[in-house]
This record gives sequence, C-alpha cells and structure tokens, in this order.
Amino acid sequence: MFSGIFELLRKALRKPPRVLLGRLSRELRAEADRYFAPRRAEALNERVLLQNTHASTLPELWDRLASRPYAVEILPHRVDREDILEKAGRAMSHRIELLGSGPKSLGKRIDWHTDFKTGHSWPSTYFRGIDYNNPERSSDVKVPWELSRMQWLIPVAQAFRLTQNERYAAFITETIDDWIANNPYASSVNWACTMEPAMRILTWTYLFHACSSSIAWRDAAFQFRFLRALYLHADFTERYLERSDVNGNHFTANAAALVFAGLFFETGKAPARWLQMGWAELCDELPRQVFSDGVDFEGSVAYHRLVYELFQFPALYRERRGLVTPSEYRQRLCAMEGFIRAFTRPDGSVPLWGDADDARALPVLSAHPQELPQGIESSAFPIGGFYIMRNGSDHVFIDCGPVGMLGRGGHGHNDCLAFEAVLNGAHLVADCGAYVYTASYMERNRFRSTAYHNTPQIDGVEMNRFVSPDNLWNLRDEAFPETRLWQTGATHDQFQGTHSGYIKLRNPVRPLRTIVLDHNRHALFIHDTFEGAGEHAFEIPIHLAPGVIAHPESSDRVRLLAPDSGGEIREFILSWSATADWTLHVEAGRCSPSYGVAIPIVRLAFRRQGVPRPLSVVFTPADTAADTTWIERFINSR
Repeated sequence: MFSGIFELLRKALRKPPRVLLGRLSRELRAEADRYFAPRRAEALNERVLLQNTHASTLPELWDRLASRPYAVEILPHRVDREDILEKAGRAMSHRIELLGSGPKSLGKRIDWHTDFKTGHSWPSTYFRGIDYNNPERSSDVKVPWELSRMQWLIPVAQAFRLTQNERYAAFITETIDDWIANNPYASSVNWACTMEPAMRILTWTYLFHACSSSIAWRDAAFQFRFLRALYLHADFTERYLERSDVNGNHFTANAAALVFAGLFFETGKAPARWLQMGWAELCDELPRQVFSDGVDFEGSVAYHRLVYELFQFPALYRERRGLVTPSEYRQRLCAMEGFIRAFTRPDGSVPLWGDADDARALPVLSAHPQELPQGIESSAFPIGGFYIMRNGSDHVFIDCGPVGMLGRGGHGHNDCLAFEAVLNGAHLVADCGAYVYTASYMERNRFRSTAYHNTPQIDGVEMNRFVSPDNLWNLRDEAFPETRLWQTGATHDQFQGTHSGYIKLRNPVRPLRTIVLDHNRHALFIHDTFEGAGEHAFEIPIHLAPGVIAHPESSDRVRLLAPDSGGEIREFILSWSATADWTLHVEAGRCSPSYGVAIPIVRLAFRRQGVPRPLSVVFTPADTAADTTWIERFINSR
C-alpha cells in the first residue's frame, strides 16, 4: 500500500505547480459533488431546462434542435441495406458482440453495470467511490463502458431511416430510457471516466438526428428525459475534464463532446460556453498531440484514427453551422489523413501498431477502405517516426519513433525498429497487437513488451523498462530513436535506424537495423548489426501474420505459405546469412487482431549468445528465391 502511495506522490511532485493546483481544485470539487450531484440533477427540471436553452415550450425546443444541421450524414453514401437490417436485428434481440466477447445474448434487460464476459458487477454509487481497475480480477470495465456508449444502436437508427419502421425508433427510446433510469447522474461505473459520458454525447446526438421525427421520439415525457440527460452529460463533462500536464485522447474526447453539446443545444449561456471552451481546447491540443507530419503522438495506429475523428467531427459540425475552421487546423487534419492513407494497405487493412481497443468516435462514415491507399507511394513521417515502403502489392511499415505521449508511454509499445510486412499481396509479418488493458495486468505487459514485437532484444531487457508491473500506461523513456538513412526509388527503398534502449547495459550496445524492399522482386531484406562489445544474449523475433505456415527446409531456409487477400496461397522463402552461431527457433506465438482476442501464430526467433555479430534475413517469393545476387551485392556494399 505504502509503495503505491509513494509512487503517486513521486509522480505528483514531478508535475508543474499549476497542474497540481488544478488537480487539487478538481479533487475538492469532486468530493463536494458526492453530496451535491443528486441536487444538481434534481434542479434541472423542465422549466429550468427551457430557461437554460431559451425555449418557451418543449415542442418548440425539440423542433428547433431537430431542424439544425448535424456533424455527419445519418446514412453513409454507400448503404448495404441487408447488412444494416441484419445488425439492427441482432441489436434489438440484445445479441451483442464487442471487445472480443463473441456474440452474447444479454437477455431481456441489459445490466449496464456488469462485465458480461466475466459476470463481475460494479456498484451503483457515486462515481468517485468506484474502483474499476480490479487488478486481482479478470474483469474488464471497458465492457460496460463500451456497452453504454451505445454505438451498437447506430445500425438500429439507420434501419429506421431506411424503412421508417417505428419499431426501430421505439427500441432506441426504450434502451435510452432504461440506461437513464439505471445510471443516475454521476452515480454508476459508467460515469467513472469522463470520456464515457463524452462519447455518449456523440452517440446520443446522432441517434437524436436519426430518430427525432419518429412517433416514439415525439412522446413529451421521453423528450424531457432525453434532453435533460444529454444536458447533464455536458455539464458533467465540463466539470470533470480529464486535463493533465500532457493531455491525450481522453481530454480530446471531452473537448469534442463539449463542441457537440454546445452546437446541439446552441442557445443559452452554458451551451455557448461549452462550444467556446471545447473548440478552444481542440485548437490548442491539435498541434500538441499531432506532430507536424500528421502522426498522433500516442504511437498507435488505432488511436491515431480515433483521435483524427475526435478532431475532425467537431470541425465538420462547426462548418455545417457556418463556422470557419482555421487553416492551420485544417492543414494538420490533412496531414493526419495523409498518414492514414500511407499506413492503409492495398487491401484496406492497417497495421496492428501500439494499443487498440476498437474505439471510434462515430462509426458512421464509411469511405471504402480500398479507396484510401490508391496512388500512395513510399513515404516517411520522420517526426512521428514511421517509414512506409509500398507499391501496388507490397507494404512495409517500420517504426523508428519515440515512445508514446512525449516519452511517457501511454498507448505506445516497446516497438522501435519493429516492422510489419505485406509482400506480393500476402501479409507475412505482423505486430502482435494489444489484447487487453486492465482485464489482465500480466497480459497487458506482455503484449506491450519488446519480446512481442519484431525488433531485436538484448539480454532479455526491455528497451524502455516498465515503471512497475501495475503501471499499465507508462514506460521509462530510454530507447531514443535515430534514423540514419531513408531512401526511396523506382527499384528499391532503404531504411536504416537505431535506438539507445540498450546503452543502459553494463556493456552498452546499440542495435542497427537496415531494411530494403525490392519493388520488382517483392523481396524484403533485413540486416541487423550491433554497435558495442561484450558478451550478450541476443534475440531477433519475427512474428508471422495469422494464417502463415512455416516449413523449415534446411539450416538456413524456411518455406512460408501465406494467404493473400483473396484467399490464394502464396509461397515465400525465408533465408538468412549469419557470420556467427545464430540459430532459428520456430515457436508458438500470439497475435491480437482486435481488443480481447488473441489467436495463435508462428513466432520465429533467431538467437545467439556471445559478442555482437550481424544477421541478415530475406523474404522472397518462392518463384524468384534462387536469384540472390542482389542480396550478395547489398551485403558486400556494407
């Protein structure tokens, strides 16, 4: 217990005084709200709500809100009617699938406070008194949180717009009413993190604009309950902003929600304040959280997409209301989109890089994924630290960037110099993903460890050491990246980089990795050397993508069978050249393609004990594997 208190004190003392004072002020207010929160909610009766929004009657307010443009189109441009109706049918039967749960039937009434994957429930009490991490249990608070974001209702709303069948709209009113009744203001686990009510603001405003004209949503009693709850969500978000000295996607979600709430209600002192405050924070945070090359500083592909939406949708909402987006804001969004286009593969898939919890701001816009990467060439994002080699059928994603959150870790992993590779249309090498967060501290740390990434590890040491086993969101900032070479050309792309993660060893060592993509042969060459001396244990893992089968054929050759995006099996040869006693071990590995899911894969591990020696490996399509002259020329040129 005392070690935990000392760790909190140590972290607190490193923060600037203004941050400490702000935190103290918020803590005192939160404790006072333990007694005043129920009164705040009770005070917002219909008369006060109308007064706060400058409306004479509830129908007048409702019609005014419904008449205003929304941030996004309710239906995507290309509608798969059968898919929407099928998803809506599952939702209306309470057959829910989220966060790796598989299809689950939640019964007639949803228990909003329970992790239905494990059965653990959190109490219905003031949010400040709820311990939702539960390190001694396998429960995952993200399950009730994700359920309560209600994005699974979006297909139901879309089904209503497609069919005008009232049963869809009625189902949504019943579900929202049930949630409101079982989650009083500030008094359940679904209020325990401000990002959760913030994300509900986005979903509920979308559901409103999809269904407000329905008969079910014209019931005056429901209209008041819904608008009152939405107003309280904005009030809560403003009171409990997740502000820190270094803000991340939680704070961005808070600010985005305030913009949404401000534009939704629009009229009145509080909505005007929410809009002004939220937009000011977004404008301040965008250049802080997103590097000038367009890469989000959290070091995660999945969170890059989420953060892009959290910055983008409020800007779209404002523009639809006739408000101007500053050019520098728009340019940074365009840079973020440029990174998305670059990391999206020819088949529309994306690398499993850093943390991923499948989160989206509003999963309703659906540009076809294969439209995103068309015409994109190899590109570098040197500030964010990502390098992407690509052509029409090859895609190699390389990390030579800092640990996330400006050196704190956050959603970044120990993955510097790691890579993913698609060759000749087949996904060969994969990152292992993230798997889970608080559901298992041990698994959380495994999946963000060096050993779970395609990068050299020395003496079994983490390139960025963990702060402690129970600190799931921080890493020590030790592996400072350095890019030494980046060249692109019509026939070859070449990268070379290193990091300082192992200079902390008694005999310091720097891994130096060179990666070359041959565009014509669809071949990939990886050359690892080590700058330093002394005896060490070296391991260089390569995690094969899901579905790839490895057949060792000789002491320096493995045949790989990999399905391409169309299901056709393509054959590759993995060969290697070593100047010392490197040995290959074919092992069982794991990959997490989405949150809560872990599947078996093949892990190849090159190991040796001794002084530093280089290792060269090459992936080549089987029908061109005999042509190794280009490899020999490259090695001789080193």
